[in-house]
Amino acid sequence: MNNHRKPRAAKSALTQRAVRVGLFAAGVAGVAAAVPAQVASAATDGSGHVAVASDHVFTHADRAHHTQARDSFSVRRFGTVNAAGVRNQANAVSAGCSADDACRSVALSFQIVTIAGEHTHLNAVNLSDATNKKCTGCQTLAGAYQFVVSTPRPLDLDDATQRQLADVHRRLDALTRSSLPAADLRQQADGLASEVTGILHDAVANAPKGADQPQVTMHRDLDGWPGH
Repeated sequence: MNNHRKPRAAKSALTQRAVRVGLFAAGVAGVAAAVPAQVASAATDGSGHVAVASDHVFTHADRAHHTQARDSFSVRRFGTVNAAGVRNQANAVSAGCSADDACRSVALSFQIVTIAGEHTHLNAVNLSDATNKKCTGCQTLAGAYQFVVSTPRPLDLDDATQRQLADVHRRLDALTRSSLPAADLRQQADGLASEVTGILHDAVANAPKGADQPQVTMHRDLDGWPGH
């Protein structure tokens, strides 16, 4: 089968204390092929602070560009907010290549968001999609990893934590540029995500306590061809 797109499952609440509010802004429109797009902002709507973060990596491989590979590793640090909308997305497309001249399209997006406050309203979206369009034997992988750190009071990521995250970022760049088969690449990306989760858990271990306990929540969405 040459055309592939996975069915989209409904997303669950990010944490027990988080509640979804409204609809988060729809996607990132008009993103140039194979270019990560990043947006982050904090604003006041009259009732308090609202944080918005959006990251999107898109790659498109075809007969003119056989290999397209991009990744994003963003750290969005927001202070105390009343509401937050965070979105992380990876899309990879391979089109029109043949088995003896196959394409490779890899899009990986790691998004880390820190928010603080009691009873913060949170709307989180994390999704990926890998599509083969008449592309026999192509390697196509899209992976979205979203980490939300919620603490009662603003969390300061110290120098040691930032160095550890920067090291993971460097290794993600190297992994994305590698020629590993999609299955191996998926496994190693999962390993890097586990490292990030551990680093963030260590970072919140001594965070100030409040009515709500500090939490680190990771969402993972991977789609790949061949295999899942």
